[in-house]
Amino acid sequence: MIKIGILGGIGSGKSYVAKNFGHPVFDADQEVSKLYKKDRKIFNKLKKKLSKYIYSFPINKHEISQAVLANKSNLKKIVKIIHFEVRKKMSIFLKRNKNKKIVILDIPLLLENKINNKTDVLVFVESKKTDIQKRLKKRNNFNQKLYNKFKEIQLPLDYKRKKSQFIIKNNFTNKSVKKAIKNILKEII
Repeated sequence: MIKIGILGGIGSGKSYVAKNFGHPVFDADQEVSKLYKKDRKIFNKLKKKLSKYIYSFPINKHEISQAVLANKSNLKKIVKIIHFEVRKKMSIFLKRNKNKKIVILDIPLLLENKINNKTDVLVFVESKKTDIQKRLKKRNNFNQKLYNKFKEIQLPLDYKRKKSQFIIKNNFTNKSVKKAIKNILKEII
């Protein structure tokens, strides 16, 4: 099985690119959302660590945002609890798809949390800063301060770019992304 890890900055279009590969995708953001909505164990752990911010189940993302904005160490506490569960979910995903030729890992903190293996193929999604800012501002829950906090815990984009075997220049058109993906698949299969 070939694992392809998708790297890039916040809002660069990683999920969009991941879906366009046409292979099973492990979407960490989606898994985190499910944990917030359905996992009482996660709620209890977060409530214990962040009792000033986390009140009710299902977990409200606004409460998470407030905790992150209030104190730098809160984000680390959240990441520690959540990423342990995300790893378990990824393990289940990989077992379920063990007979697939290729799987895609759409995990925002893939390198930061050392989730990837040396044999994984890394693809960096590069987008213009102006395009990213436009897209982020269109999100109804966009918060610049929160965005900055998340950027602080991420490795520099230059580092991620250097670690990647492939770069997709995402100008947010289907045609260019599909062509780049086709070329990557041709090279790795």
